[in-house]
Amino acid sequence: MDFCAAWRAIVLRSCKADTVEPEFQTQFVTAGSLLYSVEHRPWMPPDSQWLLSQSWDDVLFAHFAMDPPTLRRLVPDALTLDLYDGVAWLTISPFCTSHMRPSGIPPIPGISFFPQINLRTYVTMQGKPGLFYLSVDAANLSAVWFARVFFRMPYWQAAIQISGATIQARNPRERTIHFRSSRLHGPTAVNGPAKFDVIYSPEGEARRAHHRSLDEFLTERYCVYAWNRRKYYRVEVHHQPWPLQPASAEIRANSIAEPFGLALPAEPDVCHFSRSLKMLVWAPEAIRFSR
Repeated sequence: MDFCAAWRAIVLRSCKADTVEPEFQTQFVTAGSLLYSVEHRPWMPPDSQWLLSQSWDDVLFAHFAMDPPTLRRLVPDALTLDLYDGVAWLTISPFCTSHMRPSGIPPIPGISFFPQINLRTYVTMQGKPGLFYLSVDAANLSAVWFARVFFRMPYWQAAIQISGATIQARNPRERTIHFRSSRLHGPTAVNGPAKFDVIYSPEGEARRAHHRSLDEFLTERYCVYAWNRRKYYRVEVHHQPWPLQPASAEIRANSIAEPFGLALPAEPDVCHFSRSLKMLVWAPEAIRFSR
């Protein structure tokens, strides 16, 4: 099934005359303008048309330093586990997706706005450093289905609540964000559904990561790798450099990594926060290996 055709079918079933978000025109115009800023990238974005535009809002990056052999066993053989000063990293990242849409189609409520949380590590293939998702939990069954079918990525449906000082709430009296996730389907933790419960907030001013710093290593990635049925895929992405703030995070429950046999410490080694970043996503490309 063609991706855009499937999305248009959902729009026709779900969209009414008054359901277009008021920010749609700005979002639509600025998507293409992202491609004029590429000087920060390690390689140029694809020449082909991007597939999806979306924003990530109220993003927490909770980074855990890991022993490389512990993560190596979870990464497919053809992917090189990326290390920073000899250390591997695992990141839990809860956030809210907003204004997600294919090229030429507006975002619609119920489809384009939903919270999710990913568990990821850092890999390289053919000279392109990127991300490898161990799992992604999303509170939108349509998004889960699309990601599994079209992107070959391990998405799972979850019940997620996000409240507090979010970009959507626009409440100046709130300072912290409360994110709670409980997986509904998919691999389970030791004592039930995989869960994540955290209260977090930004601390200090937003800054771009310094070149070759740990912050840059952990955030400035311009592709995502997927592995399915012994085939490897690369999904190219494009965005501006992340505006990062230091973050405080109180993790109240964390079993999101338990399905992989990982017991994470109570506190992350590094935390970042980013209020919002718009990005473009291309269709997955099967990776060819030279013989």
